[in-house]
Parts: sequence; C-alpha cells; structure tokens
Amino acid sequence: MAADGKLHISYNQIHQLIEGSVRQFGLGDDGFSPDLIVAIGGGGFIPARILRSFLKAKHGRNVPIQAVGLTLYEELPGGAGEAAGAHVTKTQWLDFGSPTRVALLGRRILVVDEVDDSRKTLAYAVAELRSDVEAQERLAGMAPGASATEIGVFVVYNKDKPKAEPLPPPVMRRYFAAATTPDRWLAFPWDCTSDIAAHTALAEQP
Repeated sequence: MAADGKLHISYNQIHQLIEGSVRQFGLGDDGFSPDLIVAIGGGGFIPARILRSFLKAKHGRNVPIQAVGLTLYEELPGGAGEAAGAHVTKTQWLDFGSPTRVALLGRRILVVDEVDDSRKTLAYAVAELRSDVEAQERLAGMAPGASATEIGVFVVYNKDKPKAEPLPPPVMRRYFAAATTPDRWLAFPWDCTSDIAAHTALAEQP
C-alpha cells in the first residue's frame, strides 16, 4: 500500500486485466458478445476502447462505442477534493432524435465503467437504458421485452462492499468485473497530474 493509502493502478495493469477478462468470461463468444458498448464518462472511456480492441481481435469487427456522461461525485468547497453525491446527474446521453440516432432494439449492449463502487451510477445507467429500450419498443408497436434487447455491465474493478443500488437480475447474469478489490481509494492513471512514471512505480509495488 502506498503511503497515501491509495491503491495506485497503472495503464499496463488495466490493459492486462481487460485482456484476461475477455478470455475468462468468454466476451465476444458465448459468454456475452456485445454489438454496442456504452462507455460511462470519464472513467469508462479508456477501458471501453481497450475492450473494443480485444473484441475486434476475436471477431474481426469494431463494436461501436457510445459515450454517456453521468456524475455522482461532487467537488468539495475550497479544493478539498471530492465526495460522493446523493444523486446521479445526467450530463450527456444517447441521441435518439437525429437521422443517425442510436438504435437499441435487439442489441446486446455492454455498459462499461472503470469501477463499481456504490453502484449508484451503474444502476442509473442501466435503468435509463431499459427505459429507452421500452420507449423504442412502444414506438415500434412491440410488446415490452419483445425486442429481446440484452444489457450487460463490465467494470475493471469491483469494490467489495455493500451496494447502495441493485442491478436487475438479468443484468447481473451479464455482469463482468475484471478484478475485485477492498474498499479503498483507487488512483487511476488518467487522474495522475504529476509524474506518471512515479505513479506507475507505486502501482507496481508488491
């Protein structure tokens, strides 16, 4: 453990964890083969892009990535850091109103984030997607659930702690965590604003 009590994580470790997860969980095969990735910003962007590369290596095509913006952590006054907020705020979502709108029906959708902490953000994202699927089914004159749309979740790290929000059982059957860690502050490399080499050295300490 670093002197600051944080678990420092390197880009290499994230890359290796995602690579191992694709094999372990059969992602891209019978385990779950997504044809749409929804990356939760900002922590889900880099894992989603790495995951897409390994999925392409399996079946030879790029899985499209859509980005959504959700925020739960709030800045504390006076630059004192961040604290978990009470509610998830939607800052960016999928576009359903243009000629290039996102079609969800019949898709296998994988929601990607860097960490499953309280699960509030993931639960919110899944609930919103399920609501969007139901709305598109109604527009298509379909009964609820008739589109057989599937939603899964992939996180690089799952914190071993009680969760504030549940995920629906069908989603939990398609829940993939590359690693499980105790409830500690995770210092991700994309949050490093000083010496990335020093950050990586801390991540590689036994």
